Order: sequence, then C-alpha cells, then structure tokens
Amino acid sequence: MRGITSLPALILMTSFVGFSAFAFEAGITRSEAIFMTISIWALPAKMILVGMMASGAHVAACFLAVTLSSIRMMPMVASIVPEMRNEKTPTWLLLVLSHFVAITAWVFAIQRLKDVPRQYRTTFFAGFGITLTLTNTLIVAVCYGLVEAFPPVVSGALFMLTPVYFLASIWATARHLVVKLAFIIGVVAGPLMALVAPDFDVLYAGIGGGTVAYLVERFVIRPRKAAQSGVANER
Repeated sequence: MRGITSLPALILMTSFVGFSAFAFEAGITRSEAIFMTISIWALPAKMILVGMMASGAHVAACFLAVTLSSIRMMPMVASIVPEMRNEKTPTWLLLVLSHFVAITAWVFAIQRLKDVPRQYRTTFFAGFGITLTLTNTLIVAVCYGLVEAFPPVVSGALFMLTPVYFLASIWATARHLVVKLAFIIGVVAGPLMALVAPDFDVLYAGIGGGTVAYLVERFVIRPRKAAQSGVANER
C-alpha cells in the first residue's frame, strides 16, 4: 500500500485530475465518472468511452471500442500472472486481481515483484492495485467540478503526464531487444500513421510495429546471434 507514494502512482493520480476535467467538460456526471473509474479503471479506455458518449455514439459502438482498447491488457496479465502465482494460488484470486492490471500497476509490479517472496506476491500486488484504484476513485469524486477553475492547458498537461511517464517506464523495464525494437518502430510509425490513417493510427502502428519487430528479431537478429555463438564455440 505504501507504493501509492511512488512516482508512477503519483503521476497517475495527477492524470486522473485531468480525467475529472475531461469528464466534467463532456457532460459526464460525477457518479458516472466515479463508476467508470472503479469499474473500467484503465484511463485510456475511459477517455475513449467519454469521447464516444459525448459524440452521441451508440452504446454497442462504445462497448466495442472500450473492449478493443482493453485487449492490450491481455499480454500484461499473461506476463505478470506467472510472476505472482504459486502452487497454492486459487484461480479466482488471479481473476479478481486481473481487474487491477493496468500499465501503472504492471510497471510497478514488474519492477518490484522480484524482490518479494513468491508466497506474498499476490498480497503485494493486491495491496498496491486495490489501493491505487480506490485512491483514484476518490480523486475523481473530489476533483470533479473543482477542475472547472483550471485553465484548459493545465488540465491537458496533467493528463499528458501519464503517457510521457509510461513511455519512459516501458523502455526502462524492457527485458528483451525485440521489445525495445517494437517500441522504437511504434514511436516512429505512430505519427506517420496519424497522417496516413488517422482513424486507425494506433492500431496500425501497434500491430505493424510489433510484427515488424518480431520478424526482424526472428529472421535477422536471432540467426546472427546463433552464427556468432557457433563461431565462438569453434574457437
């Protein structure tokens, strides 16, 4: 629970102040914003939902958009569950904790779980994830309405702190070269795709960048390493 004072958590909390301003400007009620925070949790998914609601989109379209946005959490869950579980961990507990897996909790856990005894890792993640979610829910409840006094540029700056920090955190926690390669390709391809296909820029940059990075690593980097290893063994 003390992890709530860490830099990732503090930056996320300032971003939720920005979300409060966005929800207020979009005409979302306080209770709706609170419900979104505790039920959807992931900040980008909530931003998509609020934007689509404000534009008058059909509820089915909103549901689909949030679902597609949240699919990105699947690799995070798949990578962190083996780090948390042990032979006595019940499946239902992992399913409950998966709700709290978002980028901040994932980065924090990936950095810290290795220093926690395995039998305590689910408790450790639950303490951080649940505390972070409830704290930000409280922030939305308190800040909603107060943020109307903020200049728009301040609200925007608060919201943008999170993606900037996420970029730095993902790079710092990348364990494999292919991850860093995909990161570089995605950062470069993102702005280009925004010009070419603005409605699908993130999708194209993400899937395309990851696919290209995998192909380069599979057919260029890996064979080169194997060849170098063979030469070293011969010597």
